Amino acid sequence: MVGLEPLYAWARPAISRPQDALVCGIHWELIRHGYRCLGTGDQPGPDERKSELLPAGWEANKEVYTLRYKSTDDAYELLLKAIMVEDSMILNVMDRRSQKVADVTLAVANYINPEHLDDFHKVYKNTKELRTRITSGIIVPLGTPAGKARREPEPKEDVLWDENPLRLPPRQPMGTRAPSRPSPLSPFAVGGEDLDPFGGRSGGMIVDPLHSGIPHPSIDPSSGIPGRLPPGAVPPGARFDPFGPLGAGRSGPDPDHLPPPGYDDMFM
Repeated sequence: MVGLEPLYAWARPAISRPQDALVCGIHWELIRHGYRCLGTGDQPGPDERKSELLPAGWEANKEVYTLRYKSTDDAYELLLKAIMVEDSMILNVMDRRSQKVADVTLAVANYINPEHLDDFHKVYKNTKELRTRITSGIIVPLGTPAGKARREPEPKEDVLWDENPLRLPPRQPMGTRAPSRPSPLSPFAVGGEDLDPFGGRSGGMIVDPLHSGIPHPSIDPSSGIPGRLPPGAVPPGARFDPFGPLGAGRSGPDPDHLPPPGYDDMFM
C-alpha cells in the first residue's frame, strides 16, 4: 500500500503488538479513501485538525481503539472502534451524520506477521484482501468522499518495439539472426518500410534482390563470399546489393549486359 511505509516508520515506536500494526494499516486505508483523522475518543477535543497521521495516544488501550475521522469534503464523520476479541479484531464504524453503521471482523494473524513488527516489508501480508475487506465493509456502505485524496499509480504496459516505429529495437547478440519480419513479397507491404526510419517494418522500395534478413537456402552474405567478401563483412539481416555473379549455378553474362535482339537492325 503506497504511503503506508512512511506512516509505519513514524508510528513504529508505539507499535508493540500485532493489533497495533493492523490498526495502522486500517487507518491508512481510510486515508487513501479521502478521510482524515481528527483524534481519539468519542468526543472532539480542543484545536482538532484533520491529519493523515495517527493522533497521540492512539495505541494506549490495546483492547479498544477509538478513532474519529472526517472526509476531506466534510460530508462524512466517522467514529471507528476496533475491539479485540481473542485473536480477532471487530471494527465497528458509525457515520455520525447519517447514523449508518458498518461492521467488519478481521483475524489479526491473516494480515500481520507478529515476529516481523520491526520490518515493514514483512509485517503485512494479504494486503490486497485487507484493502478489499475495508472497502466493501466500511467505505461502500457508509459512503465515499467526493474527492479521494490518493490514487495509487496504475502499472503501465510495455510497448513492443515492433509496434512503435520510433523506438529503437533491442540489440541482437553476436552470432544471432535478426528477428523475423513479415515477408516483403506481400502486396500490401509495398512502401511500408520507407515510413519507418529504423527499419522495423517490411515493404520498402530499396532494391534487395537477395532478400536479406530472410532465410535463404543457398545465399547468405553474412557467411562471406569466396574471393570477394570475408565472413562477417555483411552483418546478419543487413540489406546487401550484390556485385558480380553469385552462386555456382549462375554462369554466363548477366542478360541485362547484352544488347537486345536486333540491336543493329536499322529498321527496328
